[in-house]
Amino acid sequence: MKSDAIRGRVIGVSIAAALGGFLFGFDTAVINGAVDALSSAFELGTALKGFAVSSALIGCAVGAWFAGMVANRFGRVPTMVVAAVLFFVSAIGSGLAFGVIDLIFWRMIGGLGVGAASVIAPAYIAEVSPARIRGRLGSLQQLAIVTGIFVALLSDSLFANVAGGAAEPLWGLDAWRWMFLAEAIPATVYGLMALRLPESPRYLVARGDLVKAGEVLTEVTGEADVEAKIIEITGTINTERQESLRDLRGHRLGLKPIVWVGILLSVFQQFVGINVIFYYSTTLWRSVGFDESDALTITVITSVTNIVVTIIAILLVDRVGRRLMLLVGSVGMTVTLGLMAVAFSFGTLDAAGDVVLPEPWSTVALVSANAFVVFFGATWGPLVWVLLGEMFPNSIRAGALAVAAAAQWIANFFISTTFPAFADIGLTFAYGFYAFFALLSFFFVYFKVAETKGRELESMTEEVIVERRVRRRAA
Repeated sequence: MKSDAIRGRVIGVSIAAALGGFLFGFDTAVINGAVDALSSAFELGTALKGFAVSSALIGCAVGAWFAGMVANRFGRVPTMVVAAVLFFVSAIGSGLAFGVIDLIFWRMIGGLGVGAASVIAPAYIAEVSPARIRGRLGSLQQLAIVTGIFVALLSDSLFANVAGGAAEPLWGLDAWRWMFLAEAIPATVYGLMALRLPESPRYLVARGDLVKAGEVLTEVTGEADVEAKIIEITGTINTERQESLRDLRGHRLGLKPIVWVGILLSVFQQFVGINVIFYYSTTLWRSVGFDESDALTITVITSVTNIVVTIIAILLVDRVGRRLMLLVGSVGMTVTLGLMAVAFSFGTLDAAGDVVLPEPWSTVALVSANAFVVFFGATWGPLVWVLLGEMFPNSIRAGALAVAAAAQWIANFFISTTFPAFADIGLTFAYGFYAFFALLSFFFVYFKVAETKGRELESMTEEVIVERRVRRRAA
C-alpha cells in the first residue's frame, strides 16, 4: 500500500512538472491558426511574416541556454515558476499586441519560457524519479508537448469556427487574439502547481540542505536507505562551489564527450525534419490531393496520432530500453523519409505552381508521412528528452542539458527556416536531406549512445558510459 502511495505521488509530481511541456507545445503551435489573420491585420510581407512565426524559436534557444544557470542558482521549482510567468506574460502581450514589433517581442518572451521548460522539466523529472520507472516518467515531457500542440490546434479551430474566421471579431476582440490569450489559463495552472512541488533532492544536496533532501527522497521517491542515498548523491556533486558552464569543458573539442553526445542527440532529433510535417504540412497534404480547407483537420489528426504513439513509447521505454528503440526509430524514419523523397521525384507542377503527385505516389507519400510521424513519436520524440534528463552526471546535469536544449532550438530554427528554400530546390531534395540525417542517426546511436535503462542517476558518470560503450563494441 505504501509502495502504491509513493508511486502515485511521484507520478503526480512528474505530471505537474511536465505541464511545462504542455505549454511548450501549446506556445509553439498556437500561432498556426493565427498567422494568416495577424498577417492581414498588420499587413506583413512574406519575410516579416516568416520571422514573426519563427522569432519564438530564438527566445527558446536563449531561454534554454540560461535555464541551467538559473536552476543551479535558485532551484528547479523557482525556474518552473519563472517559466510560467513568462508564458502568462507572453499570452497577454501577444493577444493584445498593437503591431508586429511588439508581437515579435511577446513571442520571444514566450520562447524564453519554452526554452526554460524544455530544460527544467526533463531534469527535474529524472531527479525525482525511481530508476525503475524513470523512462516512463521522463516520457511524460513529450506526451505533454504533443498534447499541448493538439490542444492549441483544437482551440485555434474552435475560436475560428465560433467567430466565423480567425480575423473575425469575437467578444470584443479578433478571434486570433483569443487564440493567444487562451494560453494564460494553462500558464496560471502550471505556475500554481509548480509552487506546490517539492524541490529536487539532488539540488537540495548540492545546496547542503540534507534534511529537506531526505524528506523528498522518503516521501516522493520512496528511497529505503535515505542516508546511504544522500552520501551517494554527495559523492557525485561538488558541494563546495556553484556549477557553471566551465564544468562542461573537456580536453578535446572544447566540451566533454558526454555533452557532445547530448548536443548531437538534440540536433539529430530536429534534422530528421519532424517540424516540417507540423509547420509546413499544407504543402504536403495539397500535393497528395487534399483541399486546403482540410489541412487543419488533417494536422489535428496527425497530432492525435503523435499522442497515441507517445503513450506506446511510455509503455515500452523501461522494458525495451532507450537504445534499441532509438535504433528502430532511425531505421523507420530513414525508410519513410526515403520513400517520400522518391515519391516527390514523380511530382509535377499545376497552374498555381503547387506540386501534384500522381497515383500511386500520392498514396505512398501520404502513408509514408504518417508512418514517419509514428516512428518519430514512438522513439526519437520522447526518448531524446528521457536521455537528456538522465544521461549527464549530477555535477553537470542542468548545465549540460541547457546547452543540449539550446542546440535543439537552434537546429529547429535552421530546419524550419530552410524548408521553403529546400522546397524551391525540390521536395525530393528536402526529404532526401532529412532521410540522410535519419540514416546518420542510426550509426550515431549504435556507436555513441549507451543504454541507461534501470541505472541510478548517481552511476551516470562519463567514465562508466564510455566503458560500457567500449565493452559493447568489443563484444
